[in-house]
Amino acid sequence: MSRNIALLVNPTAGKGRAAGVVAKVTEKLREGGSNVAILVGRDVDDAKALARHAVDDGVDAVVALGGDGMVHLALNVVAGSTTPLGIIPAGTGNDLAHTLRLPTKDPVAAAALVSDRLASDGAWPMDAVRVGEAWFGCVLGAGFDSRVNDRANRMSWPHGRMRYNLAILAELGVFKPVPFALELDGERIETEAMLVAVGNAKSYGAGMKVTPDAVVDDGWVDVFVLSAISKPEFLKTFPKVFKGTHVSHPAVTIRRARVVSISSPGVTAYADGEYIGDLPITCETVPGAVRVLAPRPAT
Repeated sequence: MSRNIALLVNPTAGKGRAAGVVAKVTEKLREGGSNVAILVGRDVDDAKALARHAVDDGVDAVVALGGDGMVHLALNVVAGSTTPLGIIPAGTGNDLAHTLRLPTKDPVAAAALVSDRLASDGAWPMDAVRVGEAWFGCVLGAGFDSRVNDRANRMSWPHGRMRYNLAILAELGVFKPVPFALELDGERIETEAMLVAVGNAKSYGAGMKVTPDAVVDDGWVDVFVLSAISKPEFLKTFPKVFKGTHVSHPAVTIRRARVVSISSPGVTAYADGEYIGDLPITCETVPGAVRVLAPRPAT
């Protein structure tokens, strides 16, 4: 029996890498017995509308070809529905793809895996986190990293990862710890912190393992708080986040919760690299909110 796939493409992902593999990815999906409709939106809103229309029409899967931004968009379309999500990584970060043990260097191999999973009804239920009407799959951050994102979004040069690195250096020169009020399953905590992160998965920002023990299908999120530290100490500790060894620092605390509310004046929140909103916000873990066409990650 043939299946219908909506292939949602960001042709600019990975410095044009996604555009260069569309034909081979489509061929591989069709070899697996699927009809493939390629969706390319004029902008984010148009791409989301195209994908939602496909879901409303009963498509058998929405497959995102691109980077973390395209995966985030597709996840927001299928979350809470029975339509499976496939991921063919072709960006620079690919955090959720790494979490789900997908081939991040070979889009055609990823397409074959998605096709095989769809043919064998091999989708499994992954948790997602709801923030108002939005969803995220990896990590939400507020504080230093959201200020960095704010700054990077105002910069027109350079492009790619270097813009983010320069924004980190610029923000570090002016950033001061901010007061946060948190509620973790109803327990109120007030603290001054550099950063608060809510992790459904282990990493964000191209491999920063901020919540290294988070599990995407356990019904919980890991809540990371970095208390106020000096800037030299921050610079010393920051590189450890790529291995997840930063959690041993005395300024770091991690708690688990199902519902997390975060408040701090003048602070924004970003999830999976995308703007979510201004604080205050509430993050609610929804077990099994997204059915994913991927290997189940090791815990």
